Amino acid sequence: MLRIYNTLTRKKETFEPIHQRIVNMYVCGPTVYNYIHIGNARSVVAFDTIRKYLEYCGYQVNYVSNFTDVDDKIIKAANEQGTDVKALTDKYIDAYNEDVKALNVEPATKNPKATDNIEDIIKFIQVLIEDGFAYENSGNVYYRARKFKSYGLLAHESIDDLESGASEHVNDAELALKEDPIDFVLWKPAKPGEISWSSPWGEGRPGWHIECSVMATKYLGSTIDIHGGGEDLEFPHHENERAQSEAKTGKPFVKYWMHNGFVTVGDENEKMSKSLGNFVTVHELVKKVDPQVIRFLMSTTQYRRPIQYNQKNLEVAANNLKKIQTAYNNLSYRLNNADEFNDPKIDQEVRQIQADFQDAMDDDFNVQNGIAKVYELAKLGNVYSEREYVFKDTINLILKKLSNMASIFGVKLQLETLNDAKIESLIEERNNARKERNFARSDEIREDLKSKGIILEDTAQGTRFRRE
Repeated sequence: MLRIYNTLTRKKETFEPIHQRIVNMYVCGPTVYNYIHIGNARSVVAFDTIRKYLEYCGYQVNYVSNFTDVDDKIIKAANEQGTDVKALTDKYIDAYNEDVKALNVEPATKNPKATDNIEDIIKFIQVLIEDGFAYENSGNVYYRARKFKSYGLLAHESIDDLESGASEHVNDAELALKEDPIDFVLWKPAKPGEISWSSPWGEGRPGWHIECSVMATKYLGSTIDIHGGGEDLEFPHHENERAQSEAKTGKPFVKYWMHNGFVTVGDENEKMSKSLGNFVTVHELVKKVDPQVIRFLMSTTQYRRPIQYNQKNLEVAANNLKKIQTAYNNLSYRLNNADEFNDPKIDQEVRQIQADFQDAMDDDFNVQNGIAKVYELAKLGNVYSEREYVFKDTINLILKKLSNMASIFGVKLQLETLNDAKIESLIEERNNARKERNFARSDEIREDLKSKGIILEDTAQGTRFRRE
């Protein structure tokens, strides 16, 4: 039985979707003024992994993730680059789609843009004004946070403490426009030359928080099953979304709030962010590192835990990924001389590993315990493939379960084939390793080729190969 840690209640709860076997899920997407970095990708990968497991369990997942394609950072970047907002955001939306595809992220059911939903945003704000939850002042529209009685519940803070913190970050000019420092903007007037839309309050554009309330409820309904995002969005963004949405609909906005941990860098485990300038973009990294390795590193850490990004952890991920692929290769090649039928004892072991895997994943998507079961299945597959007699049905069962379980982590297992040129290149690398007395690397190349059905024969005339 799947249990999810709910940020709202600060405890694990049994997952019961609103509609049987259907999950409506909203995840906050990127603000598209630059390439996404590894920290941004953490949220994308974490919730894609969660989505993949839900689908593995038989749920139909309606997955909506937005693009924030108008805000101060976007306008500033467009001005600096001498282009317009749409051209800039189109460029980075295309780059985002390319980058997440490389990480084997499943396309969202829908990726709505803020600028495509301006009319709905205006209508949403009008309802909040009519119901007394919002007010206009000099072309600005603000939300009355104090009127929403449970404001601060998601952040687990009192409204007075939140107000005290907010007052430290509001300048005098903005404070003069607000009834209360904790009030937040729903609509803001445009400055000369800025992109804008006509509204009952003059030319302007939406605030950041309102767009997600509008798009989540528009595409998924008044109450959704899961709302996800980085833990830095818990307050104020998600708190404000909850306040806006529930004030308008009179219904609970989200059943299960989920927040992923950060990616950290350096000895001090500093959060990766554009503002700190310590980020690595996915766009550049996938040119140097196998995207499957990047994906594997991020998807095999439980979503609420931080990930330390460094070369050592990338190498560990690469080695672990290789172990799974090697087991898959070893088993696949044994199909060539396997007997018909199956081995009931091994089949039972495989099904027990699968059951243990699901138990682990059902505990708030505990991917670290889950991937341990994938390694266990890979080890079983390796041992079985070394037997003198093996059975086709059992091999196919292991291959199927290994592939299905690994796919949740974004891993695509498929039989690797090598052309003669690649084999000769590896033989040359092995010969050089032997000359340098690097026997560990020499043995690794031999075993790797063997797992792919290539047998090396060292002769007086040099090393030859043959296909098994």
